[in-house]
Order: sequence, then structure tokens, then C-alpha cells
Amino acid sequence: MQSELFLDKEDSMTQQTHELGDATIKEFPFAFNRRASDKFLKDLLDEIPWQQDTLWIAGREIKVPRLQCWVGDRGSNYGYSGIRLDPKPWTDTVLMIKERVESLTNEQFNSVLLNYYRDGQDSVSWHADDEKELGRYPVIASVSFGAHRKFQFRPKAKDDKRRFQIELRHGSVLLMGETLQNKWLHQLPKISGLKESRVNLTFRKIY
Repeated sequence: MQSELFLDKEDSMTQQTHELGDATIKEFPFAFNRRASDKFLKDLLDEIPWQQDTLWIAGREIKVPRLQCWVGDRGSNYGYSGIRLDPKPWTDTVLMIKERVESLTNEQFNSVLLNYYRDGQDSVSWHADDEKELGRYPVIASVSFGAHRKFQFRPKAKDDKRRFQIELRHGSVLLMGETLQNKWLHQLPKISGLKESRVNLTFRKIY
């Protein structure tokens, strides 16, 4: 399986750098080949104990518009928007993906948030992954398997009108480096009519 992670050596190492002025995104569009990506998508859908959490907003209970699971080392507890996540044990599939991501990015991670977007109506709204558990300058590697989706960015500063968008491909990796979470927000918007599913893994380091 390890040899199947690559289309070929040149393509699998292809890297694009997106400069946002005050932050940088590195994109590896072909990090995993089609055969490996298809297998990882199937295995993750079958093996991960997916759950749908709820948020309390203005006194109302609202279901998170996607399924998710938190996986990590013992003690790597995490939370956002009032949701507390205790880590599930690493699976062989997630560890294989983690090994490839760490090799590509030269970063080390001890946890990962997995999100299952069942169709185009599942989404994530504007936010930054800047919780204190992630340290002062969070570094996050995002892996995509399944349907291609638009990933949008906008500055935190309301008077800054810059916008940026990346298409997340099947088998791609994004490395969101220092200052991105400090200065920018991101979202995965809904897409009308999309029936295909997508699984996203965002590898993190909990301090």
C-alpha cells in the first residue's frame, strides 16, 4: 500500500505556494494517487466512529452540519465553540495518512480532526483554528478525499476586502502555516445539488 501513495515521484511531490501577503499556504495537489485516495476514503467511512455533535446558539440546540471524530495521542483533548472532544485511538488507516503528511510537510502532529461531509449541504462556516490548545502559531495540515469542494479564505480584519479560494482535490494536502490562523478565517460553503461525499482530515499539534 505504501508504494500506492504516489502517482509517480515527480507528481506526488508537486508543491504550489500561495502567498496571501501576511500568510502562506502550501498545496500538494497530488499527494495521494487516485487508487490510494479511493481506498482511504472507503476505509475512513467504514472504520471511523462518526458522530454528529450539537451546538447551543442563542439558547437553541443546533446540529453541526457534518459528522466528525477526534483522534489523537492520550491527553490531546480539544474543544471549539463549546464542544469538547476526547481523542479516539489512532487507527492504522489514519496513521498511514499521517505518516505521508508528515513526510511531505516536515511537520509533526499528535492529533487530527476528521470531518465527513455527506453531500453538498454539509459545510463549515467562517472560523479560524486558533484555540489556545494549538499554540501561538498553529500549523495545520488538511487532507481531502472525495468530492472536490471550494475552500474559501477572508482576513479577520473586517475592513480588509481580500478574498482567496482553493479547490480541494481528491488526494490533496494543504499546509496552513504560521500566521494563517492568526490573521485569516476560512470556510467550506454549501454546494447545491452535490451528492458526492468528502472526508477531510486536519492534522494538528496539541500543546
